Amino acid sequence: MSENGISRSGLLLAVLLSLTPAVGCATTPYRFGSAQHYHTSPQLASRDEPQIERGRPVPVLDTIGWIWGIPGKILLFDRRVENHRIDAETEAAIAEYLHNNELSTVKVRLNQYHPGDDWQRLVDNKSVGAGWRYTLGALSVLGETIVPGRVFGGDHYNPFTNTIHVYSSVPAIGLHESGHAKDFAYRKWKGTYAAVYLIPGAPLYHEAVATNDALGYVMTTGDLSSQQEAYEILYPAYGTYVGNSLLGGAPFGYLAGVIGGHIAGQWKSHSLETEAASVRK
Repeated sequence: MSENGISRSGLLLAVLLSLTPAVGCATTPYRFGSAQHYHTSPQLASRDEPQIERGRPVPVLDTIGWIWGIPGKILLFDRRVENHRIDAETEAAIAEYLHNNELSTVKVRLNQYHPGDDWQRLVDNKSVGAGWRYTLGALSVLGETIVPGRVFGGDHYNPFTNTIHVYSSVPAIGLHESGHAKDFAYRKWKGTYAAVYLIPGAPLYHEAVATNDALGYVMTTGDLSSQQEAYEILYPAYGTYVGNSLLGGAPFGYLAGVIGGHIAGQWKSHSLETEAASVRK
């Protein structure tokens, strides 16, 4: 790596650490969401279906997906990332979050490929303007249809269908995606807010909102272990966006962002343990 590359990486790490108090840090006291403050679709609210659904296990597909997700496992230091085998703990964490935040119209797909229903949800989600739904929204569902996360992974929330797609058996990741759903529930102009995400640098804000909410929720409802895990996984995940935004998508920038996030996450995790030990004394 060039001297200039090293200096940029050092700068990125410094920026990550300096942003820690404001970005990727739990907001407390935690503000639970209320349905009366959301802008939701009556059509989605009237659908009578299980809120959380699981894809049927397909060993060959799930194994391919696990292998495809190896880079993510390495980057985030967690073999559960994109493992396509969602455990009961992760499902329960998402279900409890949605219940506590009164997010009743959000759909959750745990390692499930169901494009037919996603297209129908796109049509029914009248809380997003038709102009956005049938342009960016249609493109997003088309992408999910022809590049199925069931194989290629990619935990995400689709605001155009109001659906959370989870392929990692990590509660903190599921809570982060749920945080996106809560963020969008408050937005009146959801399509415009989603489109803004495409502007370089804008994802830093969207991802910070979801990360802060997930961390605040865990700090309020979780035990020490879940709190530490959340910081250790969500900080480096956020670091990928910082690296891409500050260094124009350069490979070393992405890597520096992840490393900086791991350092910040481990530091915060250690701080929580130290604080807990002092309280016990």
